[in-house]
Amino acid sequence: MEIRDPVHGTIHLSDAETTVLDTPEYQRLRMIKQLGFSEFSFPGATHNRYLHSIGVSHIAGLAFDHIFRNYTFSSQKVRTAYREVLKIAALLHDVGHGPLSHAIEEVMPPVERLNIEIYENRVRVSDQHELSLTPEGVPRATHEDYTIKFITDSSLARTLEHAFPAFAPAHIACLIDKSLLAPDDFFTDNGLDFRPILSQLVSSELDVDRMDYLERDSYFCGTNYGKFDLHWMLSSLTMHQVAGRVYMALNRRALYTFDDFLLSRHHMHLMVYFHHKSIIYEEMLIRYLNSPDCTFFVPADIEEYVKYTDYRLYEHLASVDNPWARRISQRHPYRVLVELHSTEESPRPENIQRALEERGIHVIWASSKARLSKYHAGNAEDKASPIYVVDQYDRWDKPAPVDQSTEIFHKYEGTRIIDRLYVDPDHFRDAERLLVEKRL
Repeated sequence: MEIRDPVHGTIHLSDAETTVLDTPEYQRLRMIKQLGFSEFSFPGATHNRYLHSIGVSHIAGLAFDHIFRNYTFSSQKVRTAYREVLKIAALLHDVGHGPLSHAIEEVMPPVERLNIEIYENRVRVSDQHELSLTPEGVPRATHEDYTIKFITDSSLARTLEHAFPAFAPAHIACLIDKSLLAPDDFFTDNGLDFRPILSQLVSSELDVDRMDYLERDSYFCGTNYGKFDLHWMLSSLTMHQVAGRVYMALNRRALYTFDDFLLSRHHMHLMVYFHHKSIIYEEMLIRYLNSPDCTFFVPADIEEYVKYTDYRLYEHLASVDNPWARRISQRHPYRVLVELHSTEESPRPENIQRALEERGIHVIWASSKARLSKYHAGNAEDKASPIYVVDQYDRWDKPAPVDQSTEIFHKYEGTRIIDRLYVDPDHFRDAERLLVEKRL
């Protein structure tokens, strides 16, 4: 099968991959927009997670071929299996994504109700569950949980078993969720563990997901922020062995491209993903989902979840009387009154909000925070699986983790904060006059 992709050109898919694309679970991604509410700011941003995931899988295949072009596996069968499991993990990395935005996770059920059997073989509980709790204080499911459920225990899982007999759905899940214990020694070949590098390609500071969505989102939004030299980056990828484990590595000659890649993503967050219109629509959706009269809930039944798309949520919002739902469906959002950019927390937004609310003007305060890299937060997962920088021309220059090989992590160590105060358009002029009056 061939697909004409406006970003990558012609993409070839095997018969087995096409079988996965034809499943209801994957077809659902046609009805999940990649950027949710961003189309209200960038009208071209109507692309979906269906095509994005195909692009991610395509780049994964290219990355594998570049990294292992001079490496000999124990057999061609092993090489083919590793390439296939990587491409399928990349293809399905977002298969469980919810409608419109991450806000929908506010109404997802407790994760235990999904009955994800493979979670019994976990090294640790994922950090996401420490941050996402139901009102009863129990871990709430996230879209990653639905992804693992789809892959390991659903109609899709049975399709995967039939289409790819060389590996199990659990092996695919292991590349998406690093906390899962591998069920066997599938990822070991020639005495080396290849799971780290394959997992890094799916999710890391230099993963194929980011490589695709930066190029794709930039293209459809009509901006230049997300552009970087993709092909030079791919051709510079390699591998590095440490204590019997194989990690992703980057040739030093492409280190500046890596810097550009990080900056491109950082600027996309600040200028596109954090656009004031996208933010207010998400804030209003969160308020509806947390309203006492909210009647939209995500089912734990994985086969029923297939029906939950952007269209279903929009239809629901248009059918209820909740004021936040009406504002979304009628395109009548709160209007941004104040926008403050800083690198540290400030009491100013709170002072402005208090002054406005004392005059009876309701305010939505949204704070968007972006950091260049997860390394700044001391992310244990990334520290445990470092990306190395190697120099093919200097044999005495020892490979080192990427965060020790470039100054960009130090130059952009601070958090960028965008604080916005939104008010009802009907009260906007009164709010403006108050700001002048109070000199806020």
